[in-house]
Amino acid sequence: MQTITYILKDIQPFDLKDEIIQMKDSFEQCPFSHLPVVDANLFYGAISREEVEMIMNDNLHLNDLKHLIEPFYATENMNWFEVLQNFATHNANLMPVLNADKKYVGYYELDDFLNIFKCTPFLHEEGVILVIAKNIKEYSFSEISQIVESNNATLFGAFVSKIDNEMVQITLKLSLHDINNNIHSNRRYNYEILSEFQKDKYLEELNDRSNYLQKYLNI
Repeated sequence: MQTITYILKDIQPFDLKDEIIQMKDSFEQCPFSHLPVVDANLFYGAISREEVEMIMNDNLHLNDLKHLIEPFYATENMNWFEVLQNFATHNANLMPVLNADKKYVGYYELDDFLNIFKCTPFLHEEGVILVIAKNIKEYSFSEISQIVESNNATLFGAFVSKIDNEMVQITLKLSLHDINNNIHSNRRYNYEILSEFQKDKYLEELNDRSNYLQKYLNI
């Protein structure tokens, strides 16, 4: 997918010579978390709404606030998922876009990329969400794919959703099928099942047996 088609150009970047009051006025008129800043037509970074609103002296210039300007951006040819990751990393809803010469050419808006994500099979296709966990040095996406496919299911997507010490959690989106065989296979490969989105008959059976045993002992 060509992300270049999503570049917007209606916001002109600020220059380091501009006063902070100008940027405050712009933030009042737009919903963005950040605005781009250039230095002699070369991209310098982006400054956040929160930082600007905390500045009491409106006569200061951006040149006086270089330490508050963050040097994050996307490129014209960056993959849409990388752009979305940049939005998340920098907690922004505006992403400056640079060309090959590091010159500002426009910006991406977060909502456009969230809409792209919504249309992917991971969210759009009907299926089952399964969350598994394993030691970070032992898991393998190729192994996970093999487990899924060996149980006659389709893997719509997978991503690392959490890393906690030495354990990694992977969220899977699978096609609708008998999920229990997949769960059993993952356990055989020493993956821990964390998902609560799909009823796990293995645990249900253990619970039933436990209840039956408890009733038997109470007789």
